Amino acid sequence: MTVFRLDQRLAFPPVHLAEPSGLLAVGGDLSAERLILAYSSGIFPWYSSDVPILWYSPDPRYVLVAEKLHVPKSLKKAQRRGTFEIRFDTRFADVIRSCAEEPRPGQDGTWITDDMISAYVRLHELGLAHSVEAFQEGELVGGLYGVALGGIFFGESMFARCADASKIAFVTLVAGLPQLGVDLVDCQVHTDHLERFGAEDWPRTHYLKELAVRLTRRTVAGPWTEALAPSHGAPSQLSRASDNG
Repeated sequence: MTVFRLDQRLAFPPVHLAEPSGLLAVGGDLSAERLILAYSSGIFPWYSSDVPILWYSPDPRYVLVAEKLHVPKSLKKAQRRGTFEIRFDTRFADVIRSCAEEPRPGQDGTWITDDMISAYVRLHELGLAHSVEAFQEGELVGGLYGVALGGIFFGESMFARCADASKIAFVTLVAGLPQLGVDLVDCQVHTDHLERFGAEDWPRTHYLKELAVRLTRRTVAGPWTEALAPSHGAPSQLSRASDNG
């Protein structure tokens, strides 16, 4: 199959023309406008510093429906201990840089390039990219970031310097998202880690239909600091909301 080369026009080819790997196109740029169009079309960038920008739309798509969130018993106990304070949108740049530095088994280097960092910091400044942060004794020890449009959160990456830090950040986020009208997390591709939380494969055609529905909802832009942050990582309202099995 053909991999399309993008030019300066703000457009993508139809996603059903992607290769079996999900690779759809190469080139273009990481402008906020192109990234927003990509996510709205079921596409995301994923590449390394030594190659051009690569755009993917995998089939199937890995997603987590917020109401299907499963929190393992061991993680519930960790939540109740209140080891971590969970915050939102207070250290976005530090979170994405920490994700870039996180060692990945089987990977040499990172796909979160300097250009990617700059692009997503810009989306954060526009109120569309968000970070979830786990603090321990005032130190940032874990977290994740992603993009939110309408009723969907597109998860990008996470890191942890302490056991369970990113996991508790993740389940706190997912449990709180419905308060913002967001009920679906795009996890992009399968991982055993996310499967434990209830994520599942959707055919791309089904994902695109559900994406279109959620994009009709209002986007809650700007910092989520006050809208979602619990007082502490212990049994807060959001932690209890995620305690569903």
